[in-house]
Amino acid sequence: MTVQSPALPRMMTAIGFTEPGGPEVLVPQQRPVPAPGPGQLLVKVAVAGVNRPDVLQRQGGYAPPKGASDIPGLEFSGTVVALGEGVVRYGVGDRVCGLVAGGGYAEYAVVHEDNALPIPAGFSDEEAGAVPETYFTVWTNVFQRGRLAAGETFLVHGGSSGIGTTAIQLAKAFGATVIATAGSRDKCEACLALGADHAINYREADFVAGVQAATQGHGADLILDMVGGDYVDRNYEAAAESGRIVQIAFLNGAKASANFARLMMKRLTHTGSTLRPRTVAEKAVIARELEEKVWPLFALGRCKPQIHARFPLAQAAEAHALMESSSHIGKIVLTV
Repeated sequence: MTVQSPALPRMMTAIGFTEPGGPEVLVPQQRPVPAPGPGQLLVKVAVAGVNRPDVLQRQGGYAPPKGASDIPGLEFSGTVVALGEGVVRYGVGDRVCGLVAGGGYAEYAVVHEDNALPIPAGFSDEEAGAVPETYFTVWTNVFQRGRLAAGETFLVHGGSSGIGTTAIQLAKAFGATVIATAGSRDKCEACLALGADHAINYREADFVAGVQAATQGHGADLILDMVGGDYVDRNYEAAAESGRIVQIAFLNGAKASANFARLMMKRLTHTGSTLRPRTVAEKAVIARELEEKVWPLFALGRCKPQIHARFPLAQAAEAHALMESSSHIGKIVLTV
């Protein structure tokens, strides 16, 4: 039996587009308020995070998985207003943040209760809405797949991005030495302020040489890369023996020419993953580990999402334009 708040509306405002294109194709639309299915929560959205996959979807390059909402948006925070059959953890009125495969840019959204988390103590809706996508991504790729351990050296490209600012804080909190690359002096300073031990301006210096200098020739034990292209071969150069490279995006292209002899001689591991198509059960494992190991760090103030800008929901186009400019440091969010 579904449990819900009284007088829920039938229609809501959401952001959609009728054909792929630039930021201007994103427009407010009237959509039916979704109904929560078994195990799902209906959430009145307060804040939705803006992420690179949303931009790719708008451009026509990253369609939502089968069965997911075509409304952009992979994360949000808000208040539970209805419960699907079988929900056991949450009740109407609870404040949650959630990871979804689509649907976040809207006044209401559904999320499976196993992919929702309680808003961290002391966090605003804005801060909580900027947590799920980057923290799920960093946790599964840096700690589950990348096996980052205390005392190791961690290199993160795009250190001033939402993913990068998250990765810097988490890697430092778990005892790693952190090297970040970024594209300006201001962005490098922001990375250092968040805890990076070294920041390399890739427009002014070769990051391979910078990593070797910072590690006295040892190299990086783990590299988190969202660039791809010619960075693939250069990552092999920058990596330590038995190092790991985890690929999460290809901003410079998904095809590369690399010296694979270096991969063999150094005994490197090059892996990667996507988050959006993974099952509810797979994402639930990440959620449980985050609540156990990262939520206490929030309470101690050792990690916090970095909010660069916020826009009203109706100005999603402006938010995407800012994302594409790459001038931001941290997260961009939409307030609903």
